[in-house]
Amino acid sequence: MGFLFLFLGYMGVPVAFALIGAVLLVTSFTPVSHASMIAQVFNGMDVEALMAIPFFLLVGDLMTSANVTQRMITLSQTLVGHLRGGLAQVVTLFSMFFAGISGSSAADVAVLSRSIAPEMAREGYDRAFTAALIASAATMANLIPPSIMAVVYGATGNVSIGGLFLGGVAPGVFIGIGLMIYSHFFGPLGLKHKRATFAQFTEAGKRSAVPLMIPIIIMGGILTGWFTPSEAGIIAVAYILIVIIPLLNPKHWRYLPRDFALTGLLYSIPLITIGAASAFGWMLAYLRGPAVVSEWIAYYAGNDPHLIMLLLTALFILVGDFIDAVPAIIIFMPLILELTKNADINAVHMGVVIITTLAFGLITPPYGLCLLMAAKFVNVKFSRAMLASFPIYVIFFAAIAFAIYFPEIVLWLPKQLLPQSVGCFRNPSGAGWICP
Repeated sequence: MGFLFLFLGYMGVPVAFALIGAVLLVTSFTPVSHASMIAQVFNGMDVEALMAIPFFLLVGDLMTSANVTQRMITLSQTLVGHLRGGLAQVVTLFSMFFAGISGSSAADVAVLSRSIAPEMAREGYDRAFTAALIASAATMANLIPPSIMAVVYGATGNVSIGGLFLGGVAPGVFIGIGLMIYSHFFGPLGLKHKRATFAQFTEAGKRSAVPLMIPIIIMGGILTGWFTPSEAGIIAVAYILIVIIPLLNPKHWRYLPRDFALTGLLYSIPLITIGAASAFGWMLAYLRGPAVVSEWIAYYAGNDPHLIMLLLTALFILVGDFIDAVPAIIIFMPLILELTKNADINAVHMGVVIITTLAFGLITPPYGLCLLMAAKFVNVKFSRAMLASFPIYVIFFAAIAFAIYFPEIVLWLPKQLLPQSVGCFRNPSGAGWICP
């Protein structure tokens, strides 16, 4: 079944239909009916938590098409534009800001490629370096909340989405700082920009304050329990329609039908993929695939949580080279849950490690969706962008190791702000929480 999926995929069949085709063909050799497998496709999509995805996509699309993101780019330039490789630093810092709004790496790549990449080309930055940096920085959208990948993981594995949001902050910031250090010491010099004055910084901060309220609204509402992640996306969209667009770009009202239609089309891609991957994962479980792999890993790692996560990381680095993160999560979720339970690993900690690893897969060949998009938008050969991204792999390997071996740092924010998400329970005396 895996061979059929890869064969169809590399023949040019879209991922969702390659998954469904492989499943239906293999189903013919089992007692399971084709009708039940098609029903499983729809069951995979019929998950309420997945409703958060289209609204987070719409948030990113509205912010981009309404040209509000330029204000955050200006703020990033006033903060780090004067450093060595100024525009490279701006790319990373802006990605950290925008990750807190859209949750979509694809949206991040599109914004950076259209806004900053042309200016980097004028300043003499190598196009391959630009594409590699943009793609690498865009992966932070899967770690810094709100993350669409965390929504899929939480909905599929019955893990706290709020806990995954907060747990992803530490490795996300780690990658961002790593990219800034790399750009400073090993990236192109670029043009030397003057340090922004305090007045310029203040003005840029004022202009960015309204859009930067979005991550505060999203996380604030989730942490206080006022609304779920899905409702947070709706509230964020309402905030953009009622506050941001009328205040900052009222002429954009005429383009709203186009934005809604484009987001609907964009959402169809992960939605059908989620359904197809759900059917693929169900059949894989029926054929005892996850159980066999779990037995292999348990045989070599025993109940050592660090070794189990290292072996899972190696597996997902390999898997992420060939398939997208969303189907990978759904297909292998039974394996992840079994190993998490057997080794008594915190579910949020495991989720953060897996998401960090799959985010790395967005820049690794041959699939590397973010790198493919960035190379196309920047107009450079994929092979050149790939070579330029190789040194950046060190940052991701370090981030994955950090997420595995320092769970107390990864889980610090969830324990402080959403303790029940990581298995903490209230002290019987009523004073605070007790965390395992």
